[in-house]
Amino acid sequence: MGVVINQSIKNVIITFFGFGIGAVNTLFLFTNFMEKEYYGLVSYLISASNLIWPLMAFGMQNTLVKFFSSYKDKDQQNKFLTLLLIVPFGISLFLGVFGTIFYTTLQGFFDDENTVVQPYIWTIFILAFAVSYFEIFFAWSKVKLKSVFGNFMKELFLRVSTSILLILVYAKILSVEEFIYGLVISYILRTIVMMIYAFGLHSFKFRLSLPDNYVSIFKYSSLILIAGSVATLLIDLDKAMIERYLPIENLADYQLCAFIAIVIIIPSRAMHQITYPLTAKLINEKKRDQLHELYKKSSINLLVTSGLLFVLIICNVKQLFEIIPDDYELYIWIVVLIGSAKLFDNLLGNNNSIIYNSDYYRIILYIGLGMAILTFVLNILCIPVYGVTGAAIATFTAVFCYNVAKLWIVNAKFKMHPFSKKTFLTLILILTFVFGFYYWELPFHPIFNIGIKSVLIGISYAIVIYGLKISPDINSLIKKYLIK
Repeated sequence: MGVVINQSIKNVIITFFGFGIGAVNTLFLFTNFMEKEYYGLVSYLISASNLIWPLMAFGMQNTLVKFFSSYKDKDQQNKFLTLLLIVPFGISLFLGVFGTIFYTTLQGFFDDENTVVQPYIWTIFILAFAVSYFEIFFAWSKVKLKSVFGNFMKELFLRVSTSILLILVYAKILSVEEFIYGLVISYILRTIVMMIYAFGLHSFKFRLSLPDNYVSIFKYSSLILIAGSVATLLIDLDKAMIERYLPIENLADYQLCAFIAIVIIIPSRAMHQITYPLTAKLINEKKRDQLHELYKKSSINLLVTSGLLFVLIICNVKQLFEIIPDDYELYIWIVVLIGSAKLFDNLLGNNNSIIYNSDYYRIILYIGLGMAILTFVLNILCIPVYGVTGAAIATFTAVFCYNVAKLWIVNAKFKMHPFSKKTFLTLILILTFVFGFYYWELPFHPIFNIGIKSVLIGISYAIVIYGLKISPDINSLIKKYLIK
């Protein structure tokens, strides 16, 4: 257990540093060192590749984690690992041949206003291929209980590489075209490094024959393929659809506003590393009362912590845009809608881990597929009418419906929900702080305004949360670290 805790702490630290570097890249380096049109282009290429790589990987990264420990025979293990490496390559080869044959047709799919995208369509395939195999080799290291290096490569390597490439663009050592090629090389290099590390942890011999339980493997991989595709569609489809209907520069504005809001997910990414295995243990041991208690605790704790981030973001976003180049426009409703969607995600607590560790995960996969279709339709309807804000409306609506469905499944199958009087009290508190501080302007430099408002909001929020005793766990932390 000490190994798990030690690696979890290191992973949380790496994740926070990764978000910090990502924030510097997104808010300052891209906006100051690159033209808006090309910032939109880079955002589109990455988002489009994120939509494709789950299909290439075919869920094999999750299949590796689920089935690896079940093999005690070395020969069966070699057959299993060979299958995991061959299937994504076969799918990628098929997509590559298809893309080559219809490359001219694919180029014609892109709007005439966004001809800047057309020369770089091929990079979407390379990025997706690199990510799919990186995720497989990362899973390879996880089953050997060595996740820190892989998490470093995932959260930090690309962001640091992007920072260096942007600085080289600013110094006029690289052109924008060379920056894109450098980014592609960074993705490939990350995969190669991860592959070498994984093979060093566990060597194997290629065996071109199927393992005994290959039917179960393909069934599980197919379901995970649906789950992974739904997750990426809900996250990245809006960006791909913006390119289809609007000039690429608009995607840069959307990416900037959406990134600011997405910071709200930091508490959940940290907490889920602990709650996921604990939830699985409680479900396997049929400890419903403890599971219900964890459900409520994880929900209220994430709501309180992410609620503070939501307040800080909404109340400071106008000042933040004052130090961002004038070319970029603040779309406050994008920040509010995407932020609210992420706040709702946090409100669910460990809902996802309850579903995916139970016998009911197939239900949510099919509901999720319906939500992905809904997202696609809503983007088609909303973007031409409301512009980039329409993409946020579509994403918020789909995420809201999806989360309601997940709440309903857990409540119907487990007879439990995460809400209490403190939940609604916290929501009222969050709204009160937003309206109380949003319109409050200070006559100082934006950075000082952000700092002063953040300190005042943080202290006031902590005092109210502590006084109302909304979360015993958070009160204990305040007592331990702040009051002393």
